[in-house]
Amino acid sequence: MHVFKKLYLPLMIAVALTAGCGDKKEGAAEGEKAATQVAAKVNGTELTVHQVNYALQRIPNLDPAQSKTASVQVLKNLVDQELLVQKAEADKLDRDPNVVQALDAARRQILAEAWMSRKLGTPAEPTDTEISEYYDQHPELFSQRKIYRLQEISIKAPKDKAEAIRSRLTASRNLNEFAEWLKSQNLPAKAAQGVKPAEQLPMEILPKLAQMPDGQAMVVNSPDGLLVIVLADSQLQPATLEQAKPAIARALQQQVRQKAAKTELEALRTEAKIEYLGEFADAGKEAAAPAEAAKPAEPAATDPDADAINKGLSGLK
Repeated sequence: MHVFKKLYLPLMIAVALTAGCGDKKEGAAEGEKAATQVAAKVNGTELTVHQVNYALQRIPNLDPAQSKTASVQVLKNLVDQELLVQKAEADKLDRDPNVVQALDAARRQILAEAWMSRKLGTPAEPTDTEISEYYDQHPELFSQRKIYRLQEISIKAPKDKAEAIRSRLTASRNLNEFAEWLKSQNLPAKAAQGVKPAEQLPMEILPKLAQMPDGQAMVVNSPDGLLVIVLADSQLQPATLEQAKPAIARALQQQVRQKAAKTELEALRTEAKIEYLGEFADAGKEAAAPAEAAKPAEPAATDPDADAINKGLSGLK
């Protein structure tokens, strides 16, 4: 079970920074906590069963049969964590400006998420009809799901070079010729390749990618320039409605939750008095930039639907 130590010690350290790890208090009466609540002591600081259970809850897909073994490893991780926390406090790192800012940022994030979670509650389970409609509306994710082998070229370039790069890609006979041209233009580029199932690809590009023949390329905007995606080949591996049902249900619930969260935030902004000052004085006046027509959208860093579908279909190979 050493894997738990490897994966969750950093997570627990973060939890300790935001919530505090030990329960030791000066002058605490002996027997203040029931003996059964204390799981371990580190230099007198108590680690409780509640802390162990909280950490266990944050382990995804934990097999109940493994919970006892996992809890022992989690407790050992908490002990290691407490040793580090005590050393950090002894070195007064909790007063370091960067650490103080990190603690404050984590606290604000946790409070904001906790309030929104309580406000929104748990979305209702989607109906079978809604799930079936979602399945039919996204054949690229389900009935026509594919495994893609992709080659990517990430190009760092100013916006005024975008059209020239697109044109040159179209005119090039192969990727090597295109790469040589990029080099001649002093345009930095990095190449990569990999195999990804449909659910791990951004929803902004997946429908188009699903229609592309093997060997064809597409270009999408990226923060620093352009990303060229070449479809080397693909294999059809569909998912049935029954296989996809749990993942679709989660995706639909996330959609409902995000829509409700957006509405709630808009209401809060309307009710609040918000002032932008100094160099940010015009921030409240800025309108969203119009989307570029006839160009593929920039892939989102994270897509809630894709994330839920990815978790649900991760077992399909």
